[in-house]
Amino acid sequence: MAASAGLVALPAWAKGWLPGEFGAERSSFSPAEQDVLSSVADTIIPAGDSLGALTVGVDKFLQKLIDDCYEKDVQENVKVQLAGLATAAKSNYGKSFMLCDQQQRQELLLKLSVSDDKNERDFFDLIKSETIRGFRTSKEVMLSYLNYQMVPGHYYGCVDVKA
Repeated sequence: MAASAGLVALPAWAKGWLPGEFGAERSSFSPAEQDVLSSVADTIIPAGDSLGALTVGVDKFLQKLIDDCYEKDVQENVKVQLAGLATAAKSNYGKSFMLCDQQQRQELLLKLSVSDDKNERDFFDLIKSETIRGFRTSKEVMLSYLNYQMVPGHYYGCVDVKA
């Protein structure tokens, strides 16, 4: 009887819920690391006249992907390189990576791509490729730009076949 009463009262007190209010995804990334990772994704695929990486949630995809699908050593390298980007932005431009303009962020990232340090190159290659994959496989891009169809063509069942 108590459960029935709870179900009757549910719509009244659950009216204003939003999906993002429940159990926010736990991430091993600190808020500062999340901000830098978001800025990196935005630098790789910026929003212009059309969609950008942040518009389709690539930053959240990267966090979840790195947390759940990569080994601890890769996760730690990503965090070290994100901290390195934050430090490099502060020392080169006197501001955080997020506050740097597009050109400044690109310069910092391109330095990693040609670095002598294998960890920096691996970080750049990983983040670039996964950002592109996350963007290309997002629902918005798949449907709006790539014209993805779950089942291409139409199925015609009972059709006479000429033998």
